[in-house]
Amino acid sequence: MMRTRPLKVALLGCGVVGSEVARIMTTHADDLAQRIGAPVELAGVAVRRPSKIREGIPQELVTTDATALVKRGDIDVVVEVIGGIEPARTLITTAFEHGASVVSANKALLAQDGAALHAAAEENDKDLYYEAAVAGAIPLIRPLRESLAGDKVNRVLGIVNGTTNFILDKMDSTGAGYQEALDEATALGYAEADPTADVEGFDAAAKAAILAGIAFHTRVRLDDVYREGMSEVTAADFRSAKEMGCTIKLLAICERAADGESVTARVHPAMIPLTHPLASVRGAYNAVFVESDAAGQLMFYGPGAGGAPTASAVLGDLVAVCRNRLNGATGPGESSYAALTVSSMGEVVTRYHISLDVADKPGVLAQVATVFAEHGVSIDTVRQQGKDGEASLVVVTHRASDASLSGTVEALRKLDTVRGVASIMRVEGE
Repeated sequence: MMRTRPLKVALLGCGVVGSEVARIMTTHADDLAQRIGAPVELAGVAVRRPSKIREGIPQELVTTDATALVKRGDIDVVVEVIGGIEPARTLITTAFEHGASVVSANKALLAQDGAALHAAAEENDKDLYYEAAVAGAIPLIRPLRESLAGDKVNRVLGIVNGTTNFILDKMDSTGAGYQEALDEATALGYAEADPTADVEGFDAAAKAAILAGIAFHTRVRLDDVYREGMSEVTAADFRSAKEMGCTIKLLAICERAADGESVTARVHPAMIPLTHPLASVRGAYNAVFVESDAAGQLMFYGPGAGGAPTASAVLGDLVAVCRNRLNGATGPGESSYAALTVSSMGEVVTRYHISLDVADKPGVLAQVATVFAEHGVSIDTVRQQGKDGEASLVVVTHRASDASLSGTVEALRKLDTVRGVASIMRVEGE
């Protein structure tokens, strides 16, 4: 039997995502009511510019006083899509204190203060859901938190930022340089006027922190995530990748150590083999590859951003939270019981592709090989080209720690025959 009294929803933010949430709530109201077991009613919309006309939203629902809205006491669910740290953090905790559960898309806040927000939700016996915070429309948080709750996840490897994937895909497919590809992404609306959060990996690092925390039942904060941007990736790097049968992606990588006692989370450009499923992810799409003991290898793929795709994830959470509300229950909260150590990047073991500018004369390769051997880094393949007294030397290593590779590169720079280190890139996905 359907309850007639509607569940009241407060919407914080009415930009690209928020306006789509409001539109879907209105146009799909009957279906949502049937799926939830009660009508849902948009009870208020907090915005910064109240004079702006918002199609489908009655002006009497619009307010600039977000604090008063979440303090009303009759709000069942607060949907937060304003982003940033403050005032979002204070508004969410205030919502819990005044009886509302929360659905959020705020990756930055969750990566920084997720533990405190979960504690506030638990203290007030309320839900905190955030499927939309990672990878847009792709169902990922719930599968990790619920569907794989009985399994042991060992690795999460993914493309979680559409802007960077569009740029790298354009460089790969056309031979364009980084700036040229970025300019096209900006012109098409894939990149912000200031693309720093995307291209320098801040956005992906926040998502990696969230994914690692859920996958490994361990608190992982944004500061725990190693971050390296992609602005130094060149067309020459792509040519080298193609010679190895690879392409280049900006990856978020969360993995459990072999001994099971620690985890790492990192974001950086990497070469991946063309045979790997992530290599075929094109344009602004996202994809995440999950490896677990029992389920094996799983891949989640789809649009990772945009108003409608992200709103789809928000509405999915809204339905789940409203169902919990009707049943007088709450869904899964934070699971951090494992409390594994979060290791530094220096302990990460992977393969490396190193391109060196060297003097074109006998004995250079032997000198370089000796440096690698002295630092315990084994060479897999080497390729040398040169003329007119200058040469390039490309070395691909077997698996080595980041710390040992750093020591190797420092020693290489001291060789008189090494003119410079043109590029260093990790090789993943093998």
